[in-house]
Amino acid sequence: MKKTGAQIFIDCLIKEGVDTIFGFPGGAVLPIYDALYGVTAFKHILVRHEQGAVHMADGYARATGRPGIVLVTSGPGATNTVTGIATAYMDSIPLVVFTGQVPTALIGNDAFQEADIIGITRPCTKHNYLVKDVKDLARIIKEAFYIATTGRPGPVLVDMPKDVLNAHAEFKYPEKVELKNYQPTYKGHPGQIKKAVDLILKSKRPVIYTGGGVVLSNASDELKIFAEKLSIPVTNTLMGLGGFPGTHPLFLGMLGMHGTYAANMAVTSTDCLIAIGARFDDRVTGKVDEFAPYAKIIHVDIDPTSISKNVRVDIPIVGDVKLVLKDMIKVVDEAKKALGTDFKYVPRALAEWHGQVNKWAETHKLSYKLNGKTIKPQYVIERIYNLTKGKAIITTEVGQNQMWAAQFYKFDRPRTFLSSGGLGTMGFGFPAAIGAQLAFPDKVVIDIAGDGSIQMNIQELATAVQYKLPVKVAILNNRFLGMVRQWQEFFYEKRYSYTCMDVAPDFVKVAEAYGAVGLRAATVDEVDWVIKKALAVKNKPVFMDFQVDPAEDVYPMVPAGQPLNKMLLV
Repeated sequence: MKKTGAQIFIDCLIKEGVDTIFGFPGGAVLPIYDALYGVTAFKHILVRHEQGAVHMADGYARATGRPGIVLVTSGPGATNTVTGIATAYMDSIPLVVFTGQVPTALIGNDAFQEADIIGITRPCTKHNYLVKDVKDLARIIKEAFYIATTGRPGPVLVDMPKDVLNAHAEFKYPEKVELKNYQPTYKGHPGQIKKAVDLILKSKRPVIYTGGGVVLSNASDELKIFAEKLSIPVTNTLMGLGGFPGTHPLFLGMLGMHGTYAANMAVTSTDCLIAIGARFDDRVTGKVDEFAPYAKIIHVDIDPTSISKNVRVDIPIVGDVKLVLKDMIKVVDEAKKALGTDFKYVPRALAEWHGQVNKWAETHKLSYKLNGKTIKPQYVIERIYNLTKGKAIITTEVGQNQMWAAQFYKFDRPRTFLSSGGLGTMGFGFPAAIGAQLAFPDKVVIDIAGDGSIQMNIQELATAVQYKLPVKVAILNNRFLGMVRQWQEFFYEKRYSYTCMDVAPDFVKVAEAYGAVGLRAATVDEVDWVIKKALAVKNKPVFMDFQVDPAEDVYPMVPAGQPLNKMLLV
């Protein structure tokens, strides 16, 4: 029996095991929304803005490891997704975004609500498709899911003209995908792995530097085993937080522009840097010419184009992080067995290095000074950590709130820190928290926000209220665009040009107007009360408005273009 393109679309999602999609209806996708009427195989979440839909799908994907699914209409509906798609692309997050399109005969005619979303998103998608024939729809959807979730993950967009959705065809979902020009390499080269382990065993000051690839590959257990076997200190990028336990004695903290003193000094001094699932982002390297200047560099990544792209490496290993780490562990075990009692790499050989690293950690700890009743933002993060016992899923917006969350909440498990790293998208955290909460309804999900960034997608409060989602939002309200103000303070002689936000909403009243809960803390004594009260709310979102010190800055800070060891300290 033949089915419409709209029915085929729904059947494809069912075949892929989709349980949640995020969408907003419009004329070009009305055939799908009509076909969705009465469908119970998966949930459709009605958002209030298409950008919110993509961030929700992104948060869902980061929290679960499964692809996030978005459905929007043509024209402005499609273009509203671009910021979210670019956010996912920069952080290698698997999404499949379905957009409606005007009928094929009208494409290129400037028809009502037409936009060339294929051309617009080509630079920020892993791949995209324009479906021209209903007979190709099932195959294209199958390929879209495959491309989004294999190799280095990323967003894939499928543009579907309205006449294709109304046309009829036999439904046959492909069992497998064969793409001649897309063959990701999963197994690392044995010779390169052996070379890497040999180099590590000869080193005296090794450091493991990991990124989001460890989380995406579900390689956290292997990383922990590898680091412990060789007693090597570990540092994470922002995207890598949670990939290695934040409370582990080998953990140095985050590195980079707002990384810890210990992590930045260790990377500057190391003689062997083992980069795993990281891409040497400029916020991590600082001045590239002086990044890890004494080190031989090993780089493990599934994306060959990322290797030696920003920093020259000595031993490249192309492959899936989890599989490569498993093989490296085997080689280490073989070396240990062969050498027997002569295997002295752990821990005696590194005693001097650990002593130096520990000294750096003790010399300049992450710290702040409480000042009477004034609330320090770092204190809020610490209290959230203690009162959730470190078991919450934390999302963030972008700016000072993001850095304080990364510094003062200890992430022991992967997929518990969800943040826009590469693109730095304000407005990401709240919808991402909604996506994570839908994926894990029984977990505590908290968005650490600023008063500027929370207003970027504040309309999604209606979505959270409609679906009775107990997302908590901790607004570090300093009446400034805080990180921009900090840069103006440090580098522009305190000329605070258009960063002051004195005219701001009453966030308690905003929450209540949407049917959510609003709470406020104006003094240190009120912080715990607000957090505890928020955590007790079970069936609706909560805004926690923390009136924090407007002059507080994020430290350490490596000025742009400076090497990692040139940190500004408190």
